[in-house]
Amino acid sequence: MLLYNSKSRKKEEFVPIIPGKISLYACGPTVYNYFHIGNARAFIFFDVVRRYFEFKGNEVNYVQNITDIDDKIIAQAIEEEIDFKLVADKYSDAFIQDCRALGIMPPTHQPRATDMLNSIIAYIAALVKNNHAYEANGDVYFDTASLASYGSLSGKKMEDQMVGARVADNPNKRNPTDFTLWKKSKPGEPKWDSPWGEGRPGWHTECVVMSQEFLGETFDIHGGGIDLLFPHHENELAQATALTGKPLANYWMHNGFLNVDGEKMSKSLKNFFTARDILKEHDPETIRFFFLSKHYRSPIDFNRELIEESGRAVANFYAALKSVDYLSNTGINVQNEPSNLSKLNDLEADFIAAMDDDFNTAKAIAVLFELSHIARINTAEVDERMAAATLLVKLGSVLGFFQNIGQRLAVNTIPIITDELIQLIISYRKSARENKDWALSDKIRNDLAKLGVELKDTPEGCTWSLK
Repeated sequence: MLLYNSKSRKKEEFVPIIPGKISLYACGPTVYNYFHIGNARAFIFFDVVRRYFEFKGNEVNYVQNITDIDDKIIAQAIEEEIDFKLVADKYSDAFIQDCRALGIMPPTHQPRATDMLNSIIAYIAALVKNNHAYEANGDVYFDTASLASYGSLSGKKMEDQMVGARVADNPNKRNPTDFTLWKKSKPGEPKWDSPWGEGRPGWHTECVVMSQEFLGETFDIHGGGIDLLFPHHENELAQATALTGKPLANYWMHNGFLNVDGEKMSKSLKNFFTARDILKEHDPETIRFFFLSKHYRSPIDFNRELIEESGRAVANFYAALKSVDYLSNTGINVQNEPSNLSKLNDLEADFIAAMDDDFNTAKAIAVLFELSHIARINTAEVDERMAAATLLVKLGSVLGFFQNIGQRLAVNTIPIITDELIQLIISYRKSARENKDWALSDKIRNDLAKLGVELKDTPEGCTWSLK
């Protein structure tokens, strides 16, 4: 199995620390608002990572934190004129609800920063004691100059980090790149006692403490969005290295950016959507398909046409299952071994090969399309169609599809696209072409394309396939 390691900037063979046991940490939300669709991409992808490792027979210890104390939470509490804890609890509950709605499995552990203050304070004290951190006027900073390897994850050099737009000038810091481990509280802000006075922990320290608390000093995979690579993950790694002399994680995985209609998502551009907003308009599996149809490291553009196309693709999966009456036949052994069993075995091997190649979900989904096509072909053997449908559900479930299969297949509005029906429509189009009614011929082609059916005219006649 190959994983792209952000630290080495290349694909590497994945070798877990303990065979059969995977330790995985992925950054969770800072709970000051509902999470947006860019966050949803990361949460869905690492859910698939966890599912695939379990599919391959591994035990997965998946930790995802909740940051429930932060400047943004305090600002939101001031805006709503309520206590910061009420804000954190409100949006923590919403996060869990929305993840459940998206079909995301609960992590093995979901620690909250405020529950781990004693461990966080002890961690900071240890960094101060070994001269990797220092106190200044009630704040505690990590001394980046004390760690020769600082910048090794992101590839950024300290000398390139000049004071400016991204590095604020702070007279209390020894170096512009030094970052806060403990922040002195201002009047009216939440505060906890510490050796350096009343204050609260820094975000970078919260995460590294929570990850190591549940996974140990070094674990297999640390993940999150590419926007977290620097400075957040860099600063997590720096603290762990300074304290233990060991790498925090052996593999660092980051998913790509999400744009909306070709532009960066921004409230000022009025193109900012929460996952909750999108769930009001689209089925959870449609959203999941949209994200997984692209490789996780590639940037992705969110637009209405693509999300609607994803919905049609998911509907076609269910149409294939409905065409073999999957609900009635599930659990029934296939009567005869399909004559094309080797083809199905090859498709399952293709699916595994795609996922083993740095979680190439786009190629894995192509296998699901092929299986749905076999299940839908009326001329194929009944046993072969049912076997293809069964494999479709088995492999699709690895990507988080078919979680509410009974409910979805019970709905009578699922369009069943069969070869017989498409051939009938093709015959009407053929008649239109023979009568030189090109407008009707083009309309039939375009209308089918909207349903995800692509026609191709060849010297032997017209053929069709699903996009």
